[in-house]
Amino acid sequence: MDQICRMMRAAIIDMGTNTFNLLIAESQEGGTFNVLLDRKLPVRLGAGGITQKIITPEAMDRGFRALEEHAATIKEFGLTHAKAFGTSAIRSARNGKAFADQVFQRFGFDVEIISGKREAELIYKGVKHAVQLTEQPVLILDIGGGSNEFIIGDRENIFWKKSYKLGVARLLEEMHPSDPITPEEITKAENLFRMSLRELYKMVPMYAIDTLIGASGSFETFSALLRSDPGSRYATFGGEASMEISLPDYFRLYEQLLRSTAEERSRMPGMEPIRVDYIVLASVFVSFVLREFSIKKLIQSNYALKEGVMAEWMEQS
Repeated sequence: MDQICRMMRAAIIDMGTNTFNLLIAESQEGGTFNVLLDRKLPVRLGAGGITQKIITPEAMDRGFRALEEHAATIKEFGLTHAKAFGTSAIRSARNGKAFADQVFQRFGFDVEIISGKREAELIYKGVKHAVQLTEQPVLILDIGGGSNEFIIGDRENIFWKKSYKLGVARLLEEMHPSDPITPEEITKAENLFRMSLRELYKMVPMYAIDTLIGASGSFETFSALLRSDPGSRYATFGGEASMEISLPDYFRLYEQLLRSTAEERSRMPGMEPIRVDYIVLASVFVSFVLREFSIKKLIQSNYALKEGVMAEWMEQS
């Protein structure tokens, strides 16, 4: 990855299904890095086409506009290159490679379209820099727009990883839930999860898992919603890379989200506009995992895929 480095700095673009995320960081002694900029731009790359395995022209245009803005930011930081990664929406689309080729032609970003397993590996590496893992295995979950990645690992090793096509943008286009979501729709979603996650049911008991670490946008939104309440114990959390969320607090937030309409969610302090439509299904998925696998501890990680790429860059530089 030396091509993305200049003066010990690197720029990483995570081209996700919902957002295109830019990370600019500088390496430090001791194998750590200092984040100079972490910016997310809404794109909705999967909107209107993810279930048909295409990226629509409108979605491509939104992606190009976001990349144009990221390219200008990268230049402001004195960098001339960035490493870009394409995830679920791009790898599953029939025209995903054509989109990546256009990105290279327009911006010079050589997009690496990664597999679900590679995505899971990078998420694990990012989480390791945010959460102090031990010899006790944990379950890591990254909720994306097109796919959800599960990883079982400890501070040294990944024991199991898998990507499931259960991302919230994909679920939203397939299910079209009511506003607010109905109990029948929740049951339908949970039945889908139960059927899809059969391998996970086998793996979790093998490692005596009791801790779930959640990464990426939906979990960041849960954290932001909790921190936005000035009377809560989370209000004092600031620049930490991770935050433990008590299960009673999570389930209270979950019940609030289930009862809410999109208009009500849009007014919630801490709610990003792009998460308004997705956060309910994300919360249903997390609640399902917490209950089904008897999770006792929930930790939210601010680091995920792009920070995992940064960690690899540091190892190789």
